This record gives sequence, structure tokens and C-alpha cells, in this order.
Amino acid sequence: MTPTSDRAGIVAAARGCVGARFRLHGRAVETGLDCVGVAALAYARGRVPAGYALRGGDAAGVIAAIEAAGFVRTDTPAPAALLLLAPGPYQHHLAILTDRGFVHADAGLRRVVEVPGLPRWPLIAAWRAL
Repeated sequence: MTPTSDRAGIVAAARGCVGARFRLHGRAVETGLDCVGVAALAYARGRVPAGYALRGGDAAGVIAAIEAAGFVRTDTPAPAALLLLAPGPYQHHLAILTDRGFVHADAGLRRVVEVPGLPRWPLIAAWRAL
């Protein structure tokens, strides 16, 4: 896959994941996705981390991995931005910002959804479309 930097293309690719079932370590719409899988498809990234748990780890490690993949941090996220959120203690979650809200793999709903508005969870960091 060639990395995608077109903002509209990233948002469209993220929206193309909506409706897929949730599956930890999932990397395909047909078989299921987690938040890393949604981000990998939205940004057309072939190599992504594996072997992680739903809870645990530290934000610094997640941030380092995202930045090592070439993402550029921003203080002003716009549509197509990659968001790192903190939905709970020792939990880290990725989402793609859209013009209407954000796309993410919702473990509770067991599917990928687009939610209107801004995430209700604390924002740890954001990266702009490359």
C-alpha cells in the first residue's frame, strides 16, 4: 500500500470502514478491524503494530511508534487527523477526525462507527495528514 496524504481520501477510506465488525488486531473490513486497523486502512499503511492488548502500555510508546511511521504532530487537528485518545486508565485508542465527527472501531458496539462531534475522551495527541 502507498501511504495516503490526501485529506479527502483519508476521510473517505476511514468512512469505508464504517460498519465493519470489531476484531482485536483486525486488519480487513471483511473480517473485522480494531482502531489500529482502521488507521492503517485510512492512511494506506501496510506495516502496523501487532501483539498489543486492549489495555496497558504507555502513551509514550504509542506516540513514538506513530511518529516513527512518519506522522507529524499537530496542535490544531483538522479532518483526516489521526487522534490518540485516552478512553480509560491505561487505555489508548486511535480515531480519524472527519468534517462531521470521528471514525473509530468501537469495542462496545462491536463495529466501526462514525460518531458526530468531537470525542468525549481526553485527547493525548494528534497528527496531521502527511
